[in-house]
Amino acid sequence: MRARDKVAVSALRATLAALDNAEAVPVDEAETRGVALEASPAGAGATEAARRELSESDAADIVRAEAAERLDAAALLPTPAHADRVARLQAEAAVLLRFLDGHGTP
Repeated sequence: MRARDKVAVSALRATLAALDNAEAVPVDEAETRGVALEASPAGAGATEAARRELSESDAADIVRAEAAERLDAAALLPTPAHADRVARLQAEAAVLLRFLDGHGTP
């Protein structure tokens, strides 16, 4: 962000969101329906759930999937009409892949 690299910031923010979503624990619908007011959880953190812990391999898979999603989207766009968008998607994928292999290549 300090370097004002909009491509890297965009790719990293989206990937951090994907990692955060992967750590979320599914909500049990039975817990959210029909709870009487007096049985409702109260107090700070009463409704918090422990997050899943991702392994390094899980995190790498998510980063790879985010990069692949950008490369797939770039491949589907007609290059002459969307050359700027294709270049940005490819640049975002390269940023993410550099974190995995140090080269920035798929």
